[in-house]
Amino acid sequence: MTVLTSVPQQRLLVTEIPGPKSKAEIQRRSEEVSGGLGIAFPSVIASTGGAILVDLDGNQIIDMASGIGVTNVGNSAPRVVDRVIEQIQAFSHTCFTVVPYPGYIDVCAKLNALTPGTHKKKSVLVNSGAEAVENAVKIARNATKRQAIVVFEHAYHGRTNLTMALTAKNLPYKEGFGPFAGEIYRMPMPYELRWQGDKATITQDALLHIEHKIEKEIGAHNVAAILIEPIQGEGGFVVPPKGFLPGLSKYCAQNGIIFIADEVQTGFARTGNMFAVENENVVPDMIITAKGIAGGLPLAAVTGRAEIMDAVHVSGLGGTYGGNPVACAASLGVFETIEEEGLIQRAREVGEILGSSLRALMAKYPVIAEVRGRGAMQAIELVKPGSLEPNSDAMTKVINFCAKKGVLLLSAGTYSNVIRFLPPLVISDELLRDAMSVLDEAFASL
Repeated sequence: MTVLTSVPQQRLLVTEIPGPKSKAEIQRRSEEVSGGLGIAFPSVIASTGGAILVDLDGNQIIDMASGIGVTNVGNSAPRVVDRVIEQIQAFSHTCFTVVPYPGYIDVCAKLNALTPGTHKKKSVLVNSGAEAVENAVKIARNATKRQAIVVFEHAYHGRTNLTMALTAKNLPYKEGFGPFAGEIYRMPMPYELRWQGDKATITQDALLHIEHKIEKEIGAHNVAAILIEPIQGEGGFVVPPKGFLPGLSKYCAQNGIIFIADEVQTGFARTGNMFAVENENVVPDMIITAKGIAGGLPLAAVTGRAEIMDAVHVSGLGGTYGGNPVACAASLGVFETIEEEGLIQRAREVGEILGSSLRALMAKYPVIAEVRGRGAMQAIELVKPGSLEPNSDAMTKVINFCAKKGVLLLSAGTYSNVIRFLPPLVISDELLRDAMSVLDEAFASL
C-alpha cells in the first residue's frame, strides 16, 4: 500500500512515552480542560500521516484507532486536504437552510447512491453520530406516528440525552446524567460468546424471544423503529450471528416498523464492505453514518427511503452547522479516496492479516477468549483463563504496554475487557505486522 504522506511509515521511539514535552502539555491539559474528559493515550500529537502519529517529542506511533474509526482513509489524506483548502478559500459557512451550496447536495447524492437498496432515497446532514441518531428517531416517529423505539443490550448510540437512553452501558456514559428520554425498549442481543442458550439455534431463539417481548410488552403496532448497530462498537465489537439482521429486517417489514442501521462506526469501507449491512444483503429503511464520512471533520448523515425522509414538515429538520461546506468538501475527498485507492478491498486485506494474527495469539494465550469482527474492525475479548470471567486488568496492562512501545490501542466492551483494532485502511502490511508483534510482547509480559 502506497501512502501519500511526508510522515515516514514506521514506528520510532525517540523518548520514553510520554516524553517530556507531552508530559508538560498533559499537565497543562489537566489545568485548563474539564476533568470530565478521559484520555486513552499519554502522548500529545504534533502531526500525522497515513497510519503514523508523531508526538511532540518526535515519537512515531502506530495508529490502531483511527480516531475511533474516523480516519479510515488515513489522517490528512491528500484528496481530503486539497478539497478542504479549496472550499475554505471559497467560503466557510452560509447555513444550508439559509443559503444552499452544491457540496451538501453532492454528499447527499453520494450517500443516496452508495447506501444499500435501489429504492429512491434522500439524506439530511448533521454534525455528529449522536445528532444523526436523534434525527433518525425524530423522523421515524414522525413518519409512523408511533412512539416506541427498540434497541439492544450492549448498544452504543451517543451521549446526548436521547442517545444516552438508547445506549446500554451505564458507566461512563449515563451515570448521574438522568432522567432519560422515555419510550425506549431494550432487547437481548445474541452475543455468541456469552449466550446462555443453545448456540446452534441462537439466531432463531433470539428472534423469537425478541418478537415475543415486542408483542407482549410494547405491541408491534406501537413501535416506530428498531435501531441496531450491524456490529456493535463500544459494546465490544459484538457481531450478530448469521441471519439475525435479515430476520429483524423482515420482522420490521411485516409490522410497518422502520429498520434503522446505525453504521456510525462500521461505515465507509471499515468492515470490507462500504456498509456492514451489505455482508448479508440487508437493506435498511434508514441508515445512520458519521465518523469515517469526512476524514476527521465533523459530519454525519441520515439516509432513508424518500417517503420517510419527506414525511417531516418543512423546517422540522436542520441546524446551524449541519452539512458545513468544509466538512462536505472533506467528505467528497473521502469518497474519492475510497474509490480510487480501492479501500474496500484493502479493508479485506487488512482484515486477513489482523484476523490471522489475532487468532494465532488466541491459540498461544488462554487469556484471549474470542477474536471477532470483520475487515479492519476486529477485537479480542479477555477473560480469566479457564472461565468467561471478564479480565479488565489484563486488558489495561496490554494496552499500557503497547502504548509505551509506540502502538495506540483502544478498549471497549460492556465488561471493560475488550481490545479493539481500528487501523486506517491505508496502513501498510509492515506496520500492521509490527503492531501485532508488539501485541505479542504485551501478552507475553502478562
